[in-house]
Amino acid sequence: MVWTTEWAPTAAELNACVECGLCLPHCPTFRLTGDETASPRGRLNAMSAVASGDLPIDAAFDEVMSFCLQCRACEAACPSLVPFGRAMEGARAELGAARPRGRRLRRRALGRWLGRRRLMRFGTFGAALAQRLGAGHWAPRRFRRGIAGMRPLPFLRRGIAGRTFEPGGTPLATVGLLAGCVMDPWFPGVHRATLRLLTAAGYRVVVPAGQTCCGALAAHDGAADEAARLAERNIAAFTGVDLVVSNAAGCSAHLASYGDWAEEGESLERRAIDAVALVARVIGEGRLPILEAGGGVVAVQDPCHHRHALRMTEEPRAVLRAAGYEVRDVDPAGMCCGAAGVYSLLRPDTAAKLGSNKAEEVKATGAALVASANPGCEIQLRAHLDDTVRVAHPLELYAEAVFGDRFSVGGERTD
Repeated sequence: MVWTTEWAPTAAELNACVECGLCLPHCPTFRLTGDETASPRGRLNAMSAVASGDLPIDAAFDEVMSFCLQCRACEAACPSLVPFGRAMEGARAELGAARPRGRRLRRRALGRWLGRRRLMRFGTFGAALAQRLGAGHWAPRRFRRGIAGMRPLPFLRRGIAGRTFEPGGTPLATVGLLAGCVMDPWFPGVHRATLRLLTAAGYRVVVPAGQTCCGALAAHDGAADEAARLAERNIAAFTGVDLVVSNAAGCSAHLASYGDWAEEGESLERRAIDAVALVARVIGEGRLPILEAGGGVVAVQDPCHHRHALRMTEEPRAVLRAAGYEVRDVDPAGMCCGAAGVYSLLRPDTAAKLGSNKAEEVKATGAALVASANPGCEIQLRAHLDDTVRVAHPLELYAEAVFGDRFSVGGERTD
């Protein structure tokens, strides 16, 4: 079998694995099953077998690839620096190309739906209606936990795309904020906290109207052409800004890989920075305050995209300590919570098991407050914890500590 797409895993990527097995204890699906085909090493072997023509791209290969959460914990543990995430996206691109045309179109519709604000608003309206009708009792089982873990949604809300937010004095630089397909309609409080902090630190923040979904979900699902299209649109939209900022860990990690997805991708990749990392930097420079201790205890859940893809674990803790919190780690090993984009919809049983494990780790900290910087992780945690535990973004907690529980941004107030 010869790979058919430009995104396919390369020989160099596949041959980098020396099969040492150091990745195995860090892989959540291998930990759950003990099955070699559910490990990074097993998946790389399957890719190599397809590349050499020993195995076809069939349902068995699809199962091996699709069971992966793409958490990239194996990358952080790998002494050979195998780019497993890139290889997995390439393998899924091959799967996507091999699917029947009808299935390809259905898969592609996800990226187009998320990338269009009007359709996303329609979907948000439906989710808000489901919340009010008690969808936990009648919705399909795979959707129940997700709906239960979502923040309360308004039926209608004005988005921030196309708006500019000015600092109090002369701007130090111009930041372009990725509104995000999910963050804008579902997590407006995170956006308000981000905007309030960045403008207080002296940045002008623009939210380009021409932007779209970052493309991470399309890339993870094998819709490589769609991921490339979304990347190219964002590259054009964010031309002229000094920094490109995202407050969702998954989006931040994908922006940092734009060089793999578009010819001009490195131009954006070099300017991309996670919002938590930027605020931590600003605090270190003295442009935002460090508050006295006394804010209570907060447990930190590291999204896989922070810990394994971006390799940033200190920054969220620095921000929370600056807010006056005592920080406790949920899981120093950083095992995936099971959200993994749409994985919780496609494989609800595996996702539920990992989510339950993560909830038990949260309970073991004794904290009634959890900080998580990724929307999927937050939804997963809330779905598996009771109402006595609050889950919030680190920037929300810091903004609340600095400005008070309710603060305004551009005439809007937090809820």
